[in-house]
Amino acid sequence: MAEPARRPVPRPVRLAVEAIAGRKGTDIEVLDLRRVNDATDFFVIASGTSTAHVRGLCDAVLERLQADGYGAHHVEGLVGGRWALIDFVDFVVHLFHPEARAFYQLERLWSDAPVVIQSPGGNDKGRES
Repeated sequence: MAEPARRPVPRPVRLAVEAIAGRKGTDIEVLDLRRVNDATDFFVIASGTSTAHVRGLCDAVLERLQADGYGAHHVEGLVGGRWALIDFVDFVVHLFHPEARAFYQLERLWSDAPVVIQSPGGNDKGRES
């Protein structure tokens, strides 16, 4: 049986990825959760190089999406700056300091979700082969 055609990645998810890349976020991945989770459709996962960088990435995502009419439902983790979560309901952005990302291993936890966007040299450390 043929695999069904992949639906395109929605515009706000692509805007979040562009905002992260524009502020030099690293190891960007988008996981398509539509077939494995009912709570949200996509995870956008990326790393910053420092707590200030993680906060800057968060600000960039919020500014870019708000400028296009997409407001965040919930934001958390900014106080510590080692991890930030931005919930847009249909997708969630996770921004990590590298050590926090290695600890939480979201890619491994959600390894059954296909990666639909991955930055060059993206993070395959949490994925099982």
